[in-house]
Amino acid sequence: MRKLYVIGIGAGDPDQVTVQAVKAMRQVETFFVIGKGEAKRELVDVRTAILAEHMDRPYRIVPIADPPRDRTPTDYVDVVDDWHDRRSALLESAFAAADGVGGILVWGDPALYDSTLRMIERVLARGVVRFDYEVIPGITSAQALAARHRIVLHGIGEPVRITTGRRLRDEGLGAENALVMLDGDCSFTTISAPDAHIWWGAYLGMPDETLIEGPLSEVAEEIVRRRAELRDRKGWIMDIYLLRRGE
Repeated sequence: MRKLYVIGIGAGDPDQVTVQAVKAMRQVETFFVIGKGEAKRELVDVRTAILAEHMDRPYRIVPIADPPRDRTPTDYVDVVDDWHDRRSALLESAFAAADGVGGILVWGDPALYDSTLRMIERVLARGVVRFDYEVIPGITSAQALAARHRIVLHGIGEPVRITTGRRLRDEGLGAENALVMLDGDCSFTTISAPDAHIWWGAYLGMPDETLIEGPLSEVAEEIVRRRAELRDRKGWIMDIYLLRRGE
């Protein structure tokens, strides 16, 4: 493999794939897809549908089984570091067996809460395989959330803090607009802010897209209930929300 494209494909809607991403995809001969088990098979199916819609040349897909990791670790950083190392070793083997141009389709954008670029750097640092790579940006779930709720993510001149559920729970909301990702525990329920407003979305850009917004004190329980129902039905969930004071 002489070249690898790391391509952001948006939040799930094939129409969110940019023209630049389509042009890059059409250079690829082998796509590497990291699967997350049968329960999350739909995530692979969405990638397959995107390829079917936009590709104009033959290609092959190399599936890679995602190695398991502890989802409730006491030492989060070390556990994730080990997981990245094992993932990068699997990618290295797949890259070594491929010829020509490869590609990895990344949910949203490769620069925001995604580990693909870190793993590629680990592969290159080991020096077993060598290749050039290019990153193609994509529409993030943050942009999709704002578009679907028809909102601006911040007030005039205000910052936006992009954070995780874990950090929100530990640090609180503060005075900023908080865009929260990777929150499996509904950390917004720990926030004590009578004036807080929430804009929540799950499966953005996909057929099961679900949106809820309102004062946090009024809709928090509805979000918790609806989120649990969706996750039980589908076996997985991807969601994101914006929290803001003073609405």
